Amino acid sequence: MTGPVARKFDPIAMEVFSNRLLSITEDMGNNLIRSSFSTNIKERRDCSVGLFDALGRLVCQATHIPLHLGSLQGSVTAVLARYSADTIHEGDAFICNDPYLANGTHLPDITIVTPVFHAGRLAFFTANVGHHSDVGGSVPGSIDGGARSIFSEGIRIPVIRIVRAGELDEDLLNLIVQNTREPEERLLDLKVQIATNERGAAAVLELVEQMGFAAVQAAIEDILDYTARRLRNRIRELAPGSYSYTGYLDDDGSGVADPVPIRVSVHVEGEDLHFDFAGSGPQAKGAVNLTFSALEAVVYYAVKALLDPGLMPNNGMFAPIKVTAPSGTIVNADPGGAVGARASSCQRVAGAIFGAFHDLLPEHKRYAQHNNACPALTFSGPRGDRPGRYVYLETLGGGAGASLEQDGMHAIHVHITNTQNLPAEALEIEYSLLVEEYGIVRDSGGSGRRRGGLGIGRQIRATRDGTIFSVRSEGHVVPADGLAGGGPGGTAKLWKNPGRPGTKLLHSKAAFIELAAGDAIRLETPGGGGYGPPAERPAEALARDLRDDLISREKAERDYGSQKVTEAERILEARSGA
Repeated sequence: MTGPVARKFDPIAMEVFSNRLLSITEDMGNNLIRSSFSTNIKERRDCSVGLFDALGRLVCQATHIPLHLGSLQGSVTAVLARYSADTIHEGDAFICNDPYLANGTHLPDITIVTPVFHAGRLAFFTANVGHHSDVGGSVPGSIDGGARSIFSEGIRIPVIRIVRAGELDEDLLNLIVQNTREPEERLLDLKVQIATNERGAAAVLELVEQMGFAAVQAAIEDILDYTARRLRNRIRELAPGSYSYTGYLDDDGSGVADPVPIRVSVHVEGEDLHFDFAGSGPQAKGAVNLTFSALEAVVYYAVKALLDPGLMPNNGMFAPIKVTAPSGTIVNADPGGAVGARASSCQRVAGAIFGAFHDLLPEHKRYAQHNNACPALTFSGPRGDRPGRYVYLETLGGGAGASLEQDGMHAIHVHITNTQNLPAEALEIEYSLLVEEYGIVRDSGGSGRRRGGLGIGRQIRATRDGTIFSVRSEGHVVPADGLAGGGPGGTAKLWKNPGRPGTKLLHSKAAFIELAAGDAIRLETPGGGGYGPPAERPAEALARDLRDDLISREKAERDYGSQKVTEAERILEARSGA
């Protein structure tokens, strides 16, 4: 008896079709970014777009934010769960953000889902998600790391029809935006999100007109089948068995708890992977909990990054992967738990998965732990150019972990976040703030044969009284682990008015700190772990670190030894003499 015959693909046709789909989603993303009004979307690009079929299967996601897959996939699933296909009509659009009522990941990520009809039948969905800098709640920015309940985090939007047969529900839109601190900006960005999906829908229908609906459907099935088969091939190359790793969050958001474990066991079973998060810590008191949709998005990202970075992100990638997590834990919170700062936990989940794969991958594909953090600074104050208050949000990178062949990269976003920074010039034009320093933090990279990447130091001063500051940060207690004898990365630090009388060290989840004109906040983000014994670092490489002021002489002597430092200094002297 023989098994099913594998489908045959035309690789050239598939590659052309795949890139056509990607061009549609990339165009949607570019339109969303260029047309938006908030700096968080137009400058930092904190948004994502995707294309789904009528069954709610992901066909293509643009290359933006991996974590947003949770909100995109979850929202389309929620639409189909709330509305049957015969109650969804041409010209409709749906809005949602709620982690428990609409499978989102946190409230600032508002998703728009638009059905696409062909010949009177539901054929596709276009979807996009934008991180809005404020959606109400107890603090400006709507991310309070110490929040005890989702009810204090902002307006909760279940799946609602925001456009009905082409008519925008202005009353509903007004209700939503008036529950935020910047209603005009929210209004304009949401209208851009609706228009972005319409642009994507037009492009999809143009593709259907060129190829024919049946041909497009068949090509999509080929891509999904090919993606699943390709990933199964990668999994089959792995050694069967179970592999575990435990990472830790600094605390549960309350500021007083011990580090919280995030444990994953990866079971390799033939052509399938099972990720089991049993043993992870209990549901957190603060806002660092995850919903299951967020957990799944991190797992899918990690599998793609570790096994096949070129794999197209679509529903075929999900088939060989199973994810389980006990309810009521930090990685699968019960309804009502606060989730605003979920990115911190997502980064630690990704780090734990990477750690579990250390024994599965060849040495040249292993990394020491990255900074595994996604610190977010939020400032809110009176506008200087018009009435009202601004809300400025910024997420910062840190150091990447070193590998067998390379030092870790400095000042970079890792894992599930991928936003750009807001240039100092744009920040100072838009807001009553001044960037006093923006650079890398000396001594923050883990020592080793290959050095870990360095974290970021960002210092911002308020120029007007009544500025409110909140932060969500991680890695202040638990550093990034080194690998194969490498040292840990440096930990994060947060100060109010550093280097001045009355300097105060702040907690990583500090919220609603009132600043007067002249007060400054400084955050130093974590560095990455080192790889290999420090004694094996070439003197030439240490000389470069000393020359570039990446490491102090004191730390170099402590970690690499006086003899190695002396040798490195001789190299520098010889070069300066030449």
